[in-house]
Amino acid sequence: MTTQAHNYPKLHNAAWPGLVGKGDDGEPAIELDTLLDLTANAEVNGTKFDGIDLFLFAPHVDIDATDKELEDLAARVQSRGLVVGSVVAPVWPPTGGGSAMGTSAERDQFLQQVEKGCRIAAALSELGVRPYGAVRIDSACDPGVWSTDSAGNQRTIADTFGRACDIAEKYGERLVAEGEICWGGMHSWRHMTKLLEMVNRPTALGFQADMAHTLLYLLGHNAPDDALLASDFDWNNREEFYAAYKKLTSALRPWTLDFHVAQNDATVFGSGSHDKTGKHCLPDDPGGKLDIADAAGYWLRDESGKLTKTCQHICWDGCMFPNEVMLNPETWQKILATMVSVREAHGWSG
Repeated sequence: MTTQAHNYPKLHNAAWPGLVGKGDDGEPAIELDTLLDLTANAEVNGTKFDGIDLFLFAPHVDIDATDKELEDLAARVQSRGLVVGSVVAPVWPPTGGGSAMGTSAERDQFLQQVEKGCRIAAALSELGVRPYGAVRIDSACDPGVWSTDSAGNQRTIADTFGRACDIAEKYGERLVAEGEICWGGMHSWRHMTKLLEMVNRPTALGFQADMAHTLLYLLGHNAPDDALLASDFDWNNREEFYAAYKKLTSALRPWTLDFHVAQNDATVFGSGSHDKTGKHCLPDDPGGKLDIADAAGYWLRDESGKLTKTCQHICWDGCMFPNEVMLNPETWQKILATMVSVREAHGWSG
């Protein structure tokens, strides 16, 4: 029984940290059922996670899952008292997709993955296990190639995203583009805002604000001209930080349809196609630069401080943690406590 005053936004965990950075020569992937159990078993003063967001990628959820497999998935989630929220469509070339600014064939592969993702999302909704959420996409291309013809490539991405919106609307779904510095045309707050404006389909395509990734927008990695803070910024200067953060969130909040609670230590690293992407931290990491509950308010409240109530659920996001950390139930207790603090500060009853 929850002891919180608010029951919205709903609190979700993410399944993809069990897959991202796992496999190959590294640690093995963590099974979805294990993550479902860890999520369902976490509890803080009577409050539990309400659901989980999914990566539509095997071995968790095959993008070509059959109706029977989706029925089984829904039953596994519901048996633990959880629901599904947003889902990640694997639009990248290594997973069967293609670049959103690539050749006609590559763009068709991108759109094929979007359609498959929307089919699964809609099916889970019809099965009664997914009451809200969106389908997450990105441009599936890197900033270096994008910069060879930034204007032309941005128009191509916008056209691809517009076609993706047509697909999403056919399934009654919404798309959200996650702002992350490793994706061409989305690698700065200004480019991301411009892309959303070019597509101009606000009911079909919005922004997925991840607190860890958007923090790096401030520093201008991969887009120095769009930096809002100096590379040697003193993170103890909270007045200057929040002035920059307000500019960032004011530009992207009107487009935000999906929200990830996360922590970041303002460092970057490269991994495969992820060029200079962000490093997630646990919420209590001493190197973390965000006061998570305070910073979340800049996304969840408008300029006047009024709750937007746009996101019916919020999701924890944190990847690249060792399996030893992820399989420790205390990890999820700490994460859930952080989610609760965000809802206590910016939640509502409904």
